[in-house]
Amino acid sequence: MKSLFFFGKGTLAVEVPDRFDAHEVRSRKTVAVDDETSAVNQALDTPIACASLLDLARGKKTAAISVCDITRPAPNRITLPPILDRLHAAGITRENIRILIATGLHRAATPEEIERIVGSEIAAKYAVLNHDARAFQQHRYLGETRRGTPVYVDERFLSADLHITLGFIEQHLMLGFSGGRKLIVPGLAAQETIKVIHAPKFIREPLSTEGSIEGNPLHEELLECARMARHDFMVDVALTQARKIAGVFAGDPVQAHAAGVEFVRSACLEVIDEPADVVVTSAAGFPLDLTFYQAVKGITAATHLAKPGGRILLVSECSEGVGSAEFAGMIRTMGGFAAYLDEVRDLPVDVDRWQAEKLALAGAQHGLYFYVPGVPREALGQLGTKAFGTLDAALEAVLYGLPPGAHIVLVPEGPYTFARAVAPANA
Repeated sequence: MKSLFFFGKGTLAVEVPDRFDAHEVRSRKTVAVDDETSAVNQALDTPIACASLLDLARGKKTAAISVCDITRPAPNRITLPPILDRLHAAGITRENIRILIATGLHRAATPEEIERIVGSEIAAKYAVLNHDARAFQQHRYLGETRRGTPVYVDERFLSADLHITLGFIEQHLMLGFSGGRKLIVPGLAAQETIKVIHAPKFIREPLSTEGSIEGNPLHEELLECARMARHDFMVDVALTQARKIAGVFAGDPVQAHAAGVEFVRSACLEVIDEPADVVVTSAAGFPLDLTFYQAVKGITAATHLAKPGGRILLVSECSEGVGSAEFAGMIRTMGGFAAYLDEVRDLPVDVDRWQAEKLALAGAQHGLYFYVPGVPREALGQLGTKAFGTLDAALEAVLYGLPPGAHIVLVPEGPYTFARAVAPANA
């Protein structure tokens, strides 16, 4: 069987020999709205559980809008202009609007990337600013959550009269689903907050995983953080496989986000009737597969399709290498997965360690293999023993020793594929 995987800005053919029981898994197809701009306009004017954006903006002098960074394919060029139109109609001038790129602890967007994120016309006319989680003095302390998380949020966002977030909803490896509250914390939070919400007490919880909202302690924590920052209005979209808008969810940050999550669950979840011996997955191509750090999300999503002890092969370009210096150091020195989890359990949280822990949690249960040509093998440390210089070599290794008829699942869109495996009824 042959499948075209998203890889960088192109595709890569992944072929599995006919002796195996192989099939491709994608999220259940959603249908794009007929007119994307009309759908956004309608959502802004008749939002969920709150006044329209125009009414909310009346009487306000300043507004701040948090948008996703370059690692997320949010359609800001479509969703942002109608928001700005309503802010201007309410009397807020261009000079009094800030657009903040919610980088969390990711690197700052370049000028070229800023144009890609918001569009060249908006980039030229509005203040579009990178968040910097390491610039502690740029954040305001809002107090602690009930669980003890110190909440520091970008002062440039907090000082505005109106707080808006603009994102999209997909499954997320810790939060269940992205969007909404995530555009404030961790998106606009100081590292002193980000480290705490990524501690083992949150990310090792069984419910802190893809597709899990109810009872997810990290989801609950971020909702509380967003309330403390006065999250006034959100606009999230659901996307089709072709990254067209399938639904727009605007309004009250809790209820509108919940409606978007329900839509994604009902419209996109694909169920297969047997866990796989091998899952071949990706990071869904650009922009998520720019780094190995982001590509880990393809692995964690694949754990929901693989049988215990099954194998996972990650196919990802990783053109920018491993990721941050902190994460690169962890990967280079990581030994056995279980040993690593024990080693760091009670240590203070380092920047980006949470992604290393999520990788180790997956590796402790599954055999991990890698085709990540943008990452030198030596940069992967001991993980490099299962990293291969060609796709053919990686496929040969991950399929080695399997009997004819072994169940192979191919996931061309990696973490953007919302899918689950269920055990056979007679298991």
